[in-house]
Amino acid sequence: MGSRVAIGGLLHETNTFAPTKADYAAFEQGGGYIPMTRGMRLFDVAKGINLGVSGAMAHGREAGWDMIPTLWAGAIPSAHVTRDAYEAIVSEIVEGIAAAGELDGVYLDLHGAMVCEHLDDGEGELLQRVRNVVGDAVPIAASLDLHGNITEKMMSAADVLVGFRTYPHIDMARTGERAAQQLTKIMSEGRRPAKAMRRLPYLVPIPWQCTDLQPGARLYGLVDELEQGDVSSTSLFMGFPAADFPECGPTALAFADSQQAADEAVDRIAEAYRQAEPEYAGTSYEAADGVAKARELLAQGVPRPIVLADTQDNPGAGGDSNTTGMLRALVEAAVPDAAVGLIVDPESAAQAHAAGEGREIELALGGQSNVPGDSPYTARFVVEKLSDGRFTAPGPFYGGAQMDLGPSACLRIGGVRVVVSTHKAQMADREMFRFAGIAPEETDILVVKSSTHFRADFAPIAGQILVCVAPGPMAIDPASLPWRRLTPGLRLSPMGPEYRMQGAEGVG
Repeated sequence: MGSRVAIGGLLHETNTFAPTKADYAAFEQGGGYIPMTRGMRLFDVAKGINLGVSGAMAHGREAGWDMIPTLWAGAIPSAHVTRDAYEAIVSEIVEGIAAAGELDGVYLDLHGAMVCEHLDDGEGELLQRVRNVVGDAVPIAASLDLHGNITEKMMSAADVLVGFRTYPHIDMARTGERAAQQLTKIMSEGRRPAKAMRRLPYLVPIPWQCTDLQPGARLYGLVDELEQGDVSSTSLFMGFPAADFPECGPTALAFADSQQAADEAVDRIAEAYRQAEPEYAGTSYEAADGVAKARELLAQGVPRPIVLADTQDNPGAGGDSNTTGMLRALVEAAVPDAAVGLIVDPESAAQAHAAGEGREIELALGGQSNVPGDSPYTARFVVEKLSDGRFTAPGPFYGGAQMDLGPSACLRIGGVRVVVSTHKAQMADREMFRFAGIAPEETDILVVKSSTHFRADFAPIAGQILVCVAPGPMAIDPASLPWRRLTPGLRLSPMGPEYRMQGAEGVG
């Protein structure tokens, strides 16, 4: 019989400045991830989709592992995970591992940037609780998001941590496979790798972290090249620049057969990151300016669609996907052909369903998050199409995941159509327009509530992509956030101010 490996997962990216917390129901629903799944059913639910656990289990089948799935749960990014949700989910994972009997290894699918109501380091605490159950002799491997804020506790409790190398994250399953391969290596060789970690000096706004652009493409090319010879695993974590706790920030990791090899590899990544600092820059547009620029590009003959990223209300970074700044800009400019997605507003979706297709209704749409400068958009809308919100998202980010956005509608005001849903998910797949009757390839201007993940499916059709700034909870510039607890000396943006403490206040 092959190696006995327990499997579990808990994913959440925490924006401590966001308006809404993640409760147990958020993990049950999934929000673009698969719903909370237990035991052997995980083999069917996660098979063949773009998640770390999917790739790990695929490797496990090939390697002949005897796999014991416990619990897998993920919730869309938001403010803190509630104490009740964290303790219930983690207890079930840890108890499942404890009940699995004698084990040769443990694989965990994690994010790396989870902050809870009662804990700064959700993943570190989970890894330590698992370590306490399995003991020092059983190796633990985890796959993590590129945006993980890696902590000393995580490094201490795990034997190997493996991060995504793409943003948009089209390699989630591949990363789970790589982590599982490292676990197989440790189990077969019977020895643990040497570890090295370096903390890196500056935060980067998430739209400029894209690995399809420079300097990200070059940096992750180096990370890939270094994984050879005595170096078994290398990762560059950009960190999630909206988690206010001391270990927030980017890190470089290396695991190798010798400490010298691990140190040399991680130092090369760290130095390359330092040298890239002046290159991390980009252009963004205020909402009205972005709309005007899009119309100008279309008039110049740039092919449609022009894609406008509503980056500050990105639900993949803690936004509630319900601010109205970009919608207002489109309507006020009398744009003749545009679409916005998603605006998450359960009450408006319910009113649209009650009215029926073809009816005109007055709504106070969106604006429920109390974001400064934002408010509901009150107007009359035509209900063009209704949907139950269930469909498959086949693009490279979601990778065939089954979506359930709840009762949804396509509403029209003038030339602007809006996809309104009940549940939240990041607009990162063209099917999230199509299910509501909108052909994204045939629309002049598309507004997507996303920062970077949308590029995986929308860049191939976009005449041009513009990053736009309207009021929202995920500030494009980390230096503008009201930090209080960072490590002094961390630069809050590339070439930007350092964080320093003045009494209880953090000042850039």
